[in-house]
Amino acid sequence: MAERLGLGIDIGGTGIKAAVVDLDRGTLVGERVRAATPQPAGSDTLTEAVVELTRPLFVGDITTVGIGFPAVVRRGVALSAVNVGDDWMYADLGRVFGEAFGRSVWALNDSDAAGLAEARFGAGRHHDGTILVATLGTGVGTSLVVDGHLVPNIELGCLTVRDKPAGQRVANSVRKRKGLSWSAWAADLNEFIDRVDEAVAPDLVIIGGGVSSEAHRYLPLIKSRPLVLPARLRNDAGIVGAAVYAAEQERLRAGNATAKVSQLTLAQDPAPEAEEPGTGAA
Repeated sequence: MAERLGLGIDIGGTGIKAAVVDLDRGTLVGERVRAATPQPAGSDTLTEAVVELTRPLFVGDITTVGIGFPAVVRRGVALSAVNVGDDWMYADLGRVFGEAFGRSVWALNDSDAAGLAEARFGAGRHHDGTILVATLGTGVGTSLVVDGHLVPNIELGCLTVRDKPAGQRVANSVRKRKGLSWSAWAADLNEFIDRVDEAVAPDLVIIGGGVSSEAHRYLPLIKSRPLVLPARLRNDAGIVGAAVYAAEQERLRAGNATAKVSQLTLAQDPAPEAEEPGTGAA
């Protein structure tokens, strides 16, 4: 069977990454490309940088294009602009990038993209139920996948750990800046997982970000109810998740269009004529 290919783009505050994705396996096809995020990352400059970076990737049968964007994204519209230019606020991301690419583009929050990929193809691949992916980098990004379905814009980094937002306690940047021992940092991480357990009762918590490669240093110290595992896809997660999300949205749109055509056909078909008395089969 031929590969189903999509283009995944992961936009961050400092870098843009992209690659062609095998949509059935959740793996990259060919090399990943990367460029610095322009500063300032206004609408025109960022869009131009993304188009220029990904131009060489449009070879073969690319069926979908998905973008993970560093903002709260509701139905494709950016509702924050902390890491990009202010003119992205309330921008219809699919329309902006779609016009630049000349094809349909689907966008979602970058942490949600990474979480979806990790739950489907990474550490959560063989796990059912509620999966919480926590990306511990400059801050704390979280995403929630329930029975394979993404629940968008779940920001649990606002939960408190020792009377401060989790991002000020368990982000990897905080561990490095303060020179915390793994045991001290793991104690705060354990408390964060306990707060997450109170909020959404996940069956599995996946720890992403750079610390996922150092899991042997802190996971043995974590004593929590949910199972805790390190992420597997790492830097590829956002790319894979964006492409897979776009493919799912295209499939849903196609299904809705088919349903509408079927409903219209039924509405237009004349009702069968009633048989005259005495003409039916004996």
